[in-house]
Amino acid sequence: MPPVLGDGPALMSGWLMIGLLVLFFGGTFAMSVVIGKKKENADGYMTAGNKVGFGISAASMTATWIWASSMYASATSGYNYGISGPVHYGLWGALMILFIYPFGRRIRKVAPRAHTLAEVMYVRHGRSSQLMLAGSNVLGSLISLTSNLIAGGALVSLLSPFTFQQGTLVMAAGVLLYTLWSGFRASVMTDFAQVLAMLGAVVVIIPVVFFAAGGPDMFSQGAANLTPQQGDFFSSDAFMNQGAPYIAAVLAYAIGNQTIAQRLFAVREDLIKPTFITATIGYGATVIGIGMLGVMALYLGMDPLNGDTNNLIPQMAGTYLGPVLLGLFVVMIVGALASTADSDLSALSSIVMADIYGQSKGKGKADPRKMLLIGRITMVLATGSALFFATGQFDILDLLVFVGALWGCLVFPVIASFYWKKVTNAAFTVGTLAALAAFLPVRFELVPMGGATGYLVDVVSIVGIGVVIGLMAFGFFGGRVAKIAGTAAAVVAAPFAFGTLHEYTVLSGSLVAYAVSTLVCFLMSVRSSREFDFDTIAERTGNFDTPEAIQAAAVSTK
Repeated sequence: MPPVLGDGPALMSGWLMIGLLVLFFGGTFAMSVVIGKKKENADGYMTAGNKVGFGISAASMTATWIWASSMYASATSGYNYGISGPVHYGLWGALMILFIYPFGRRIRKVAPRAHTLAEVMYVRHGRSSQLMLAGSNVLGSLISLTSNLIAGGALVSLLSPFTFQQGTLVMAAGVLLYTLWSGFRASVMTDFAQVLAMLGAVVVIIPVVFFAAGGPDMFSQGAANLTPQQGDFFSSDAFMNQGAPYIAAVLAYAIGNQTIAQRLFAVREDLIKPTFITATIGYGATVIGIGMLGVMALYLGMDPLNGDTNNLIPQMAGTYLGPVLLGLFVVMIVGALASTADSDLSALSSIVMADIYGQSKGKGKADPRKMLLIGRITMVLATGSALFFATGQFDILDLLVFVGALWGCLVFPVIASFYWKKVTNAAFTVGTLAALAAFLPVRFELVPMGGATGYLVDVVSIVGIGVVIGLMAFGFFGGRVAKIAGTAAAVVAAPFAFGTLHEYTVLSGSLVAYAVSTLVCFLMSVRSSREFDFDTIAERTGNFDTPEAIQAAAVSTK
């Protein structure tokens, strides 16, 4: 076993940590330079021309969904809930990637050359709906970027002489270095190398830590460290506090997240299905495997360093890995961090480029060169903001579930807007705002949850269960099956949920968001006389780098 500091992880020398980071970020920067263009264009910067192939797309989707935060959160789940924790985290997250593709095919059919979902909502409804979706994505991507920097700072501070702040600064600078020049193209191309590094490291590291920590004897000898719920694979505690909230949260991530939408618009349309199926398998296997480090820490009776569960993964690696494998571990975590952080930067830049500047000027009138400048400035500002927020060192798992629940307010209005001609701008806007107004007091217990209020929350949450199951069924099987599945789910859950569901505020808050947005949006739209022509979306979204726009921009600068 390598030397440790007390009960903490082994320390790498400062020069070794610097060498690993220079090697990793230097390599990714070299890749971005090779694939970069002397005259980068705005559309390539945002979606790489909508023609990314299967291998790159599948790797990028996998790498983006496997972020450093998801690895840390999976380990936290394993430590808190036992072996079922990582399974709940990884399995449902993987299935949500699978659930994206049927909706994705519809989205690409009506908007084959769009850049953001918010851009489509502008054509479909108007400015308020666009800004709601764009604003939620700005918040979500900033939180995602922040949580990845927190993970990187924790890694560096635990395994080297450097501080948390120094670690976050180096991670932020490294990611910005290679993403700034080529944007989304750099993100997807470097993802391929990063996902290979991550998967290779997982295959080696998890078994080595397992046997170094005691192998199978660890489970028999450490069983006394578990509570009955932690030792039960079918733990109701794990399902209600981790599994069920995450089912709701990741469905919202799948539909509302611009990093996912960006890859959906970038991949060749005929490769959407195999891309997302491959990413489903890669994500599930990797994240469940990494989460077992948290399970092992639980069986070993290990206390998280400084009481922070974000430290569990680097703590386990530093305790049980030798210098070479510890270096491989650093590459794995930095690869996971970078693959999602660069996606967040690309997503934020595309939102500002397309939804703020591009739409304000109008298709064919926006200056593509100015769009590129705006996109790069956005990346710099976003990185600075994330560094500032990272100083708070929030709990990563809480951040993930909160953002997912927040996006739950938008899931039904967004999906309905791609299928149902009657949905209006007012229905979208009021439904989303009403769901947000209901979600916040439930999630943060701003009102007493006892008595009539608790029962009301239970009833609305049961409706939310039906909505979540119905939406999942709708993507694959259509409206009729979705109605049957959603109704059956609500009816079956009602006897168990009524009277108790409000006690699980994370879960009930998410379900309330789904239910309220769906009910309000549906009731305001069902009597609408609007018959939206979906062909309009393809006509009014598309490339900004048209010959006319380039010529107009050149004339304006003379």
